[in-house]
Amino acid sequence: MVTTIDCHYLKPQLAAAYLLHCGPKACFIDNNTSRALPYLLAALKQAGYTPDAVEYIIITHVHLDHAGCTGALLQHCPQAKVVAHPRAAPHLINPERLIRSAESVYGPEEFRRLFGEIVPVPEEKIIIPQDGDILRCGDNELQFIYTRGHANHHFAILDRTTKSVFTGDTFGIAYPQLQRGSTPFVFPSTSPTDFDAAEALQSYQKILTCGAQRAYLTHFGVLEDIQRACAMLVSYTEFAAKLLQQLLQRTNYSGAENYQFAHTSWKNFFAEELARRGIAITPEIEELLAMDCDLNAQGLVFVAERARRKKAHA
Repeated sequence: MVTTIDCHYLKPQLAAAYLLHCGPKACFIDNNTSRALPYLLAALKQAGYTPDAVEYIIITHVHLDHAGCTGALLQHCPQAKVVAHPRAAPHLINPERLIRSAESVYGPEEFRRLFGEIVPVPEEKIIIPQDGDILRCGDNELQFIYTRGHANHHFAILDRTTKSVFTGDTFGIAYPQLQRGSTPFVFPSTSPTDFDAAEALQSYQKILTCGAQRAYLTHFGVLEDIQRACAMLVSYTEFAAKLLQQLLQRTNYSGAENYQFAHTSWKNFFAEELARRGIAITPEIEELLAMDCDLNAQGLVFVAERARRKKAHA
């Protein structure tokens, strides 16, 4: 059994964490920010578990809207071990670099409002699985699948017992407000700083063929039709790759101009795709997608500028 926990990050049904019921044991998969701690502990209690029953706190990747509560949650679940990708683990032990990076984007005051306190995780509390490793939690077997594309410190978790896969941001974003009928609307996240279209396409195939019957996304909730979602993600990732190529060719434009070009392209993309589905862009939906237009544009511009710098120094 899986409990979907709405972390109320910025607004309802934007970011999820999951409580996996494993017989006598439980584990959290992703945990949002320290602001979400009351929701996580309430879900644990409602499921009939005590904090001592939590065997693992697993993060798909170390971005703060998915892993910012790890240390604080561990303080409440002292028997648990934290499971993380080898590239993510150092940032859990010493989160200063993550904090400085986020503060440079948001400013110290807005950072505190969004993320609260980032508590370090003791090194001895961390488990680092290799690609394909299997970890038993209570009655369940969890297999770790390295999935680059969104971030190079990302893995997905296949629960072999329930045939569910927890995909973090690897398998795109599917806001409940944008779903109509039987066909899901799922689009990729190209937010800074590690978007790689080729790696993303490989990761989709890993998830499609891992044996899961459903996928749990952090943004937001469960997808039952993995096949259709994958086909849509492939198509939309190809759009993102073409947009990146256009940015690489815009050598005579400033970073701000390229950002505006990418932002407009994403905004038009969403407008066209929603129109094809007969979904009117209400103020609520426009506000919902504004963040993704911004982050996706930032991500592609970052990758393009990094590629130009690398070429210049080659």
